[in-house]
Amino acid sequence: MKRYAIIVAGGSGSRMLSETPKQFMLLGHKPILMHTIQAFADFSADLKIIVVLPKEAGNAWRRLSEEYGFKTDIRLVDGGETRFHSVKNGLNVIEDPEAFVAIHDGVRPLVNSRIIGDSFNYAAIYGSAIASTSLKDSLRHIDANRTSSVNRSEYRLIQTPQTFNVNLIKDAYDVIEYQPELTDDASVAEKYGQVIHLFEGDFNNIKITTPEDLHFAQAILENKKGDMS
Repeated sequence: MKRYAIIVAGGSGSRMLSETPKQFMLLGHKPILMHTIQAFADFSADLKIIVVLPKEAGNAWRRLSEEYGFKTDIRLVDGGETRFHSVKNGLNVIEDPEAFVAIHDGVRPLVNSRIIGDSFNYAAIYGSAIASTSLKDSLRHIDANRTSSVNRSEYRLIQTPQTFNVNLIKDAYDVIEYQPELTDDASVAEKYGQVIHLFEGDFNNIKITTPEDLHFAQAILENKKGDMS
């Protein structure tokens, strides 16, 4: 099985209250994006890694790679106007229609090899594999001025990686036109007609969006280092 990873890292630092793009902010002693890339590189030396960055961020990434001595082999691709367009740009450089591709948020640096491996294995069986977790909190539906409780066991929180047969997801992105409600790859594939298969993710596989997320990720990282010592 030929395997690719597209790591989409087009975010800004607005919700992080920082001028630094969030993928370049430090987690531990190196930028968040380097943790993410390294997680996929550690999974398999044969995995082809594509990193999608805003065009204007390419030089900053090269400077950071030199500063931190980061030499992991990647292919850099220019991003698009939205995440949808950035993923499409990443998919367009994959020429093998029989391969499988894991699409992952650049600011989910705590993804682990178990999740990555499961995503490829389930995608090989079902055509798609979307990391997800159960809800811990109660959930309520808002309708005008009223709210009502819902059964949280009927809902899942969606993460990445979202892994697909390359041919299937490329066709979906070629046929489906961008719409704001298409917030992830599963929604694009589903609109194309693909049945979406969920598998168990990890509560630690968080997306770093706010300063609180960064503090949480730091705590998880330090705990992991403690467990390994």
